[in-house]
Amino acid sequence: MTDFLLELRSEEIPARMQVKAKEDLARLFNDALAKAGLAAASVETFATPRRLALIATGLPMATEAVSEETKGPKLGAPPQAMEGFLRKTGLTQDQLIERDGVYFAVVEKAGRQTADVLAEAIPAIIRAFPWPKSQRWGAASVSTESLRWVRPLQGIVALLGDDVVPCEIDGICSGAATMGHRFHHSGAIHIANAADYAAKLRDAHVLVHFSERCRIIRDGAKAAAEAAGLTLVADEGLVVENAGLTEWPVPMLGRFDAGFLDVPQEVIQLTARVNQKYFVCHDKAGKLANAFVCTANIDAHDNGAAIVAGNEKVLAARLSDAKFFWEQDLKVALDDQAKKLAQITFHEKLGSVADKVERVAKLARWLVEEGIVKSSPERGGGARVASDGGGASPSTSLDADNPLHHPSDGPPPQKLADQAERAARLCKADLVTGMVGEFPELQGIMGGYYARAQGESDAVADAIRDHYKPVGQGDDVPTAPVTVAVSLADKLDTLAQFFAAGMPPTGSKDPFALRRAAIGFLSLLLQNDLRCSLKGMLVATGVGSSFAILEEFLIDRLKVQQREAGVRHDLIDAVFSLGGEDDLVRLLARVKALQAYISTAEGSNLLAAYKRAANILKGSDPVSPALDTARDALMADPADIALLGALDIAEPQAKKALEAEQFEDAMAALATLRAPIDRFFEEVMVNDEDAAKRAFRLGLLARFRDAVTQVADFSKIEG
Repeated sequence: MTDFLLELRSEEIPARMQVKAKEDLARLFNDALAKAGLAAASVETFATPRRLALIATGLPMATEAVSEETKGPKLGAPPQAMEGFLRKTGLTQDQLIERDGVYFAVVEKAGRQTADVLAEAIPAIIRAFPWPKSQRWGAASVSTESLRWVRPLQGIVALLGDDVVPCEIDGICSGAATMGHRFHHSGAIHIANAADYAAKLRDAHVLVHFSERCRIIRDGAKAAAEAAGLTLVADEGLVVENAGLTEWPVPMLGRFDAGFLDVPQEVIQLTARVNQKYFVCHDKAGKLANAFVCTANIDAHDNGAAIVAGNEKVLAARLSDAKFFWEQDLKVALDDQAKKLAQITFHEKLGSVADKVERVAKLARWLVEEGIVKSSPERGGGARVASDGGGASPSTSLDADNPLHHPSDGPPPQKLADQAERAARLCKADLVTGMVGEFPELQGIMGGYYARAQGESDAVADAIRDHYKPVGQGDDVPTAPVTVAVSLADKLDTLAQFFAAGMPPTGSKDPFALRRAAIGFLSLLLQNDLRCSLKGMLVATGVGSSFAILEEFLIDRLKVQQREAGVRHDLIDAVFSLGGEDDLVRLLARVKALQAYISTAEGSNLLAAYKRAANILKGSDPVSPALDTARDALMADPADIALLGALDIAEPQAKKALEAEQFEDAMAALATLRAPIDRFFEEVMVNDEDAAKRAFRLGLLARFRDAVTQVADFSKIEG
């Protein structure tokens, strides 16, 4: 057994591609080995900006001899079939083996040297490598058949044990020599074998382990900030990106003019992160500090003073641009910016962004006026009356617009509706600002700053800032009423319009992020406990007949979302399929109560009894039993009377509990049926020869089924 080293050295590999490239190299290499009947004990991959490498341990020096058997035509098959099989196998008919009336081609293959297998595999791996983007170079690039790589390939190290595996691709021959750090080392480095690869490169200021570079950056950036009395703003994505940009990372602290802190901190952080790959810092008060941490790719003789100075100069230029955009944008009112939205197309079938804003504004207002979004969910934004039954008590301050409204309840409905509409009309205005043009990631955030600066209320400014939320799993879900109204309206309009235009998601394709919009819409409804009719909301969008398709889509998304929260999709179906239940908050409360009950032994047994009853009732025409006559006629059978009596009590109790939305109580009422239905099945014959008894018992089962179905369609429940 021996080890194998492969290094593919090139010009700089983009940082964002390196992690995936390591995975792809391991996969392609293992596939190539498997095809040859080989397997390594372990495979480890490495990536730096200038190289992609792999070490495989425990490889045999040769493959084992194998016997390959191929089934052929039957005896007496047409001559054409035999001729085709012989061409395929390269054998003559007398070389075939006949077994049970069928010809077989048996080819004995001798073992191969592992070095020969690798010599063939390396060029194949290089040509098949799935880079997201690749390029051709040099004189050969005029041909589409020439080599493609992420950046020009410069060298190949291929060592099996201490020996070079000879191979060549487009004039690049394998060897044992590589290059060290671009600045810290000159000349070639001779690699003896896989075991000394990492150490030899470390001596040449190249850390081949991606995880080691990440650790150095993570710990070094934190230490640099702490040495200055600051706290680093952790950013693992930035750690990974800097690790992909450096072979010898050295974190260093720099400063920028404190005057730039007048610019919104998100702008500074994004400028530093996106443009320069810098970490930012907080001061002891938790506020953004005028400091950053950059990651050099060199261990400088002056301890990095020149590098820091250069980075400070570059960042100052970037922040100067950002400050200019900020100051210029502040000179234009958001109302004037919003007028420019008519010139921006939202979608060719759906009009301009201004058209969307108009729809969202109307929807946001409607959500408030319909009482779906309220200023005080606990009290429904309701009035508070003074304790003496008359006017306000001396300690109670009343809103001037509503003499029965208390300030702690939030804004009165009319004011809330006005705020929601105002925020909606301004929520997209920052799309035409200079700052968002430079940093699209700041849309909404900048609008909130501009709104506050021009004197809009905090509620309106916050709604503009947060109306895109939630934008993904784990994102904060807004709870402020104005924000909820605008965010809900924005997502509802997007969903409704694209579905009405016949552009729903298909398969894995979702170009307009409608699945994400649906999850955001559902999260807003559920986490804010918004009580409303889903159909009513969809109808309010004016999408017409397409709302049924959208409703089905939203229910499917609800199942996906709730499955991650541990809620069973079949129980959602069981409740929703009853019809008439499209208040999703109530539906989920019902589902969760059902799931809690079904998970008990009692609930499981009741489900089994329901399914047994449903099977018996298939194809029958049950008669509903009359209470008095039934008791008179069938007093001889106590099991019938026990079930009938239990139904008389449980049915109205479950119905009353459901109407009061006390779903646990409804389940408790159904639970009382478990013992009498079990006794019923044990003691009586449903399909009795006596027609009256048979009809009565079928009627009892129908009542039992219908009583249970008040809560959910148990036929939809799995198990």
